[in-house]
Amino acid sequence: MQEEAQQSRSPLPSTSTGSHVGAFGWTEWGLLSGIALIWGSSFLFMAIGLESFNPGVITMIRVALGAATLALFRKSRAPIDPGDRRRVALLGLIWIALPLTLFPIAQQWIDSSVAGMLNGGVPIATAAWATMLLGKAPGWRTLLGIGVGFIGVVAIFLPEVQNSSATALGAVLVIVAIILYGVSANLAVPLQQRYGALPLLFRAQLVALVLVVPVGLVQIPGSTWSWSSALAMIPLGALSTGLAFVLMATLVGRAGGPRGSISIYFVPVVAIALGVAVLGETVVPLALGGTALVVLGAWIASRSEN
Repeated sequence: MQEEAQQSRSPLPSTSTGSHVGAFGWTEWGLLSGIALIWGSSFLFMAIGLESFNPGVITMIRVALGAATLALFRKSRAPIDPGDRRRVALLGLIWIALPLTLFPIAQQWIDSSVAGMLNGGVPIATAAWATMLLGKAPGWRTLLGIGVGFIGVVAIFLPEVQNSSATALGAVLVIVAIILYGVSANLAVPLQQRYGALPLLFRAQLVALVLVVPVGLVQIPGSTWSWSSALAMIPLGALSTGLAFVLMATLVGRAGGPRGSISIYFVPVVAIALGVAVLGETVVPLALGGTALVVLGAWIASRSEN
């Protein structure tokens, strides 16, 4: 524990293993399900927001609403050691401010199907960063589960990607965000274990808000107003930016970065379900097979690391 505390105060990037190395229980599966449900709907709300608001405005609003939501919880204001504040600020930059700015910009030049498939690379990036930061690779079950799950994500999106009009610039922006998500999921582990998710994310989101406000204010003149876009910002901010990040930080603190990041694989599954239920879309057999692989991959990775 002393070594982990020293790591969490180090100015250099570092991570630690999860506090729960056993098989996922109800808590871990509950956290994973909550993340998937919330983030699975975020692309829909983002698309609605882009109908009227510029990307910088969307990011500013959602971060402001996320921070305001967390401020409602008294535990969010628990103190954080001064030695860790730089690391918390770094998380605000690379886990929230930059990725949440890059994704809406990228969605102007990239289809949501391509963005969703590329987003499936988050667990791979997280495992790569964990290997570098810990000096050892995750367990074979984790790696196998990540690999199987990624194949499932590719299968889900492949039919749509074949007809995509995505550009290289949009894809590059998403890949940069994925790399940042990968390192962030690892850096969050020791900080969450030391302080809990609420104080960590509340301060990280305040830092992110300071960073994104200037861009948002500059882009307000180019935006228009519509009630649909405005209302879409409420769940995108309070849930996707506020609650979901808290759930994710809690999950990686318990399971470790690589195992916790498999929750990302369920995001497209939720998106497909919403498309069928809300928009009346049809699902091709390949996507159903991909969904089965996602579930199988998650189950493999969720097994005990011992």
